[in-house]
Amino acid sequence: MHATSVRYQVTIKQTGESFPCSPEESLLAGMARLGRRGIPVGCLNGGCGVCKVRLLRGEAQKLGPVSRAHVTVDEELAGYSLACRVAPQCEIELEVAGKMQKPFFKGFVFQTGQVPTK
Repeated sequence: MHATSVRYQVTIKQTGESFPCSPEESLLAGMARLGRRGIPVGCLNGGCGVCKVRLLRGEAQKLGPVSRAHVTVDEELAGYSLACRVAPQCEIELEVAGKMQKPFFKGFVFQTGQVPTK
């Protein structure tokens, strides 16, 4: 029986939102398990690069290979990885490298009552 109750807090810098994540699950799985939004979700196996993040504080363990088309060696040295391919080893603060969807902006209406158009 090798179950762990250890959970580390993972904070998304752009939103200030945080969630607990086990050192045995990816950062992306921890966020998704709680129904959180913030890190974009794509293929879930390191091939699409949608969930690219930069670790600002903390350490993460690699869970598998990452496509060099999405995270170069230089980027990895600067703290970038894919959230689907790393697990926390302590508390982590990260920033989403790609475009974040902020659910509270969906359906936003200006004071004039007009929905913005392009």
